[in-house]
Amino acid sequence: MSGSRRTFLRQVTGAALTAAATRTVLAADGPSCLTPGDGAKRVGLATVGIGGQGTGDTEAALKVPGVELVGVADVYDGRLVRAREVFCPGLVTTRDYRELLARKDVDAVIVATPDHWHAQVAIEAMEAGKDVYVEKPMVHAIEEGQKLVDAQKRTGRICQVGSQRVSSLVYRKAKQLLAAGAIGPLNLVEAWWVRNSAIGAWQYTIPADASPATVDWSRFLGSAPQRAFDATRLFRWRNYSDYGTGVAGDLFVHLFSGLHFVTGAVGPTRVMATGGLRHWKDGRDANDVLLGLFEYPKTAAHPEFTLSLKVDFADGAGESEGFRFVGPDGVLSIGWDGVTLQKQAKDAAPGYTIDTFPKSAQEAFLKDYKAKYPDAKSELRAVTEERFEKPDGYSDHDEHLANFIDAVRTRKPVVEDALFGFRAAGPALLCNKSAAERRPIDWNPETLKAV
Repeated sequence: MSGSRRTFLRQVTGAALTAAATRTVLAADGPSCLTPGDGAKRVGLATVGIGGQGTGDTEAALKVPGVELVGVADVYDGRLVRAREVFCPGLVTTRDYRELLARKDVDAVIVATPDHWHAQVAIEAMEAGKDVYVEKPMVHAIEEGQKLVDAQKRTGRICQVGSQRVSSLVYRKAKQLLAAGAIGPLNLVEAWWVRNSAIGAWQYTIPADASPATVDWSRFLGSAPQRAFDATRLFRWRNYSDYGTGVAGDLFVHLFSGLHFVTGAVGPTRVMATGGLRHWKDGRDANDVLLGLFEYPKTAAHPEFTLSLKVDFADGAGESEGFRFVGPDGVLSIGWDGVTLQKQAKDAAPGYTIDTFPKSAQEAFLKDYKAKYPDAKSELRAVTEERFEKPDGYSDHDEHLANFIDAVRTRKPVVEDALFGFRAAGPALLCNKSAAERRPIDWNPETLKAV
């Protein structure tokens, strides 16, 4: 769409919307733009990218008293219309996110765009004096990470990255159990995320009216390679490396952030990944199967351990995700609903393999062995299990957004700032590089550089 036509549309629709956005407007069939709060300090919120994730983030933020949604930006007109239907008719809507950053009544910005816009919008928002909640992965390319970390330091703004497991009471419980020595010294972590559905594999619905007239295609492309309008690339952008980061950036990054929170790790020092496009051969260039191995050296926070990750978008068992933290004294498992601690009693006796020894040697060994281990047993060992479940209705997503809003008000540090976010995104993005180049890659989580 031409610049003149965009200007015309903003002129005929924007003036009334802008005027209405500075006051609370009650919708006849929906919520107010302002969440009521008894004396709660108002936080003016804007969302850039009001697709499925952006809508969910916004709804979670509006559960916090005193939050007012001022406006939203998106490149598809239909989502702007839907935002006014869902939130309130007086909402400011625009294709140009910079109009929201220029508003004095906006205190905080949710960045829920395609990945290739994350860094630019987040940095511009902080430079405009706004606090930022930026969806994972924090960046689209490794080279953007340090720039965003530096922007947060330079501007002094709050920046929360959207991997909600770091705010989860489930992961807090796992962290407590691990720190208390429930499984002994950690030596292996296994994590996985499997799906077997079209929606799970990002086959999102494409609206019938998607066209150059209803979509600001050039704005969507941004810094990505220029190409003719393609609605599939817009509404299924996660499938394409020009705009998304594949299963590594979308799902591995959640697992990294959860792992780093539970263990206190800052990152692996070696990344090794392999995978391919096995099932969803629909024009995408993002792998639908990815396996990764990662080496974590010993630090003051944890012993040396190995991490194994798997994502599969055509797993016949259905959908699941979770962790197994393995130690010599037990296994700590994290799932959707809680934490399980499993232990198996161990004999003090080490056992023996003497069948090939001479009879006299066997008899002598057994005499000494029984004297040294008089309580050695041969029966099955008992397994004990403790289960910790989250309360009904609990949402770590809601808690993560509430944590962000509280930080906006109090200026207290968030649980997942830009540095934490990049330490999760960095090794995730390197998985794509490692798989493509068929080689391991060294990563320094302190200097935030790959080798």
